[in-house]
Amino acid sequence: MPRAFFLVLAVQSISTLADHAFLIVAIARVIELAGGGWLIPLLKISFTLFYVLLAPFVGPLADAFPKGRVMLLSNALKVAAMFFLLGGLDPVFAIGIAGLGAAMYAPAKYGLITELLPSEDLVRANGFFEGATVCAVIFGTVAGGVLVSPMLRGYRLPFEFVLTSAPPTALTAGMLILMLMHLLATLLSVGVADSGARYDRHSIHPVELVRRFLKENLILWRDPLGGLSMTVTTLLWGVGATLQLIVLRWSHHALGLRLEQAAYLQGVTALGVIGGAMLASRIVALGSAARLLPLGMLVGALIPVLLLVHSVYWAAALLVLVGALAGFFVVPMNALLQHRGCTLLTAGRSIAVQGFNENAGMLLMLAVYAVAIGFEVPLSALIMGFGVIVAVGMAVIFMAQPHSLSITESSIRVTVE
Repeated sequence: MPRAFFLVLAVQSISTLADHAFLIVAIARVIELAGGGWLIPLLKISFTLFYVLLAPFVGPLADAFPKGRVMLLSNALKVAAMFFLLGGLDPVFAIGIAGLGAAMYAPAKYGLITELLPSEDLVRANGFFEGATVCAVIFGTVAGGVLVSPMLRGYRLPFEFVLTSAPPTALTAGMLILMLMHLLATLLSVGVADSGARYDRHSIHPVELVRRFLKENLILWRDPLGGLSMTVTTLLWGVGATLQLIVLRWSHHALGLRLEQAAYLQGVTALGVIGGAMLASRIVALGSAARLLPLGMLVGALIPVLLLVHSVYWAAALLVLVGALAGFFVVPMNALLQHRGCTLLTAGRSIAVQGFNENAGMLLMLAVYAVAIGFEVPLSALIMGFGVIVAVGMAVIFMAQPHSLSITESSIRVTVE
């Protein structure tokens, strides 16, 4: 792997870790302000919204400029978001600003991987990248737990004098540390080299960009392998984003854990995800990704088992197992989707299409969860329902897959006009 790949990997890890710590800090801030329970999924909706709204524009942006510059601007927006949160801005709006930066960042980081590496290295690279990313997601949640824990609540930092005009909060120290994490990712982005890839320029008129984006969506959805992998990743991302919040809530109700303790419990999932992702990167060929669909059904079947668990240790073991299966399953599917997207479109545009669909799925699932909270749907019913959605959804995808579809390396390289 080239050195530039590992620098992108470092920026991605720190930025993703800080993003997910931001969510926990924002949840703690909502609780501190005595906000309603429905505001918690609204935080994640606010963060995700720009991924969908700006999807037609962020791909061309990533392809029009050196992707390292785009990553720099994106991380700078996240620093600004933390500054506004420290200044007393409503956490729903503050996390939305961070979501704007993250939406711009996604096509740049994934597009840069496809520009830096040949296709035969994509599964291996995705094993590193997705393993590190999911690890950062989980440990970011753990870090968020530390930042809102009694250990830091009310702790005063030497440079807090610059924020004397901000409303008083026990979370100031944690928010300052989080801002420094985003600042570190911003500084590292300065060193990301230009890959040298250049693409044909197209009209930047908003209407033309939207039309082109819709056409690119159709190209990827109509491709047998692209459509298959997009369906799978869209379903899993949507359910996974909602389950993160559900597990935090379940940990409190079933195990009696506080927010920071529930965040620590999620950290153990990283062990399974990393193991599954790294194993997939070593033994699963790109052409074999579609054969792993039964693992998705198993992941869905294991989710309701949470309802039978009343011990922290058994909960940790179950989350490790689910993480391992998910990591082993998702990494090859994601690599297949990236490669088909890059073959049919361009690196930045294909990632924008992928991000739009996956985040639209997340918005839909989170909206359902927010409405369910409003109607006081029992937690057990929600856990059972999301498990059924995954298991049945994967079964339907598996049965709908054309038996005549040849999943071979040669079929993957075919370019669809």
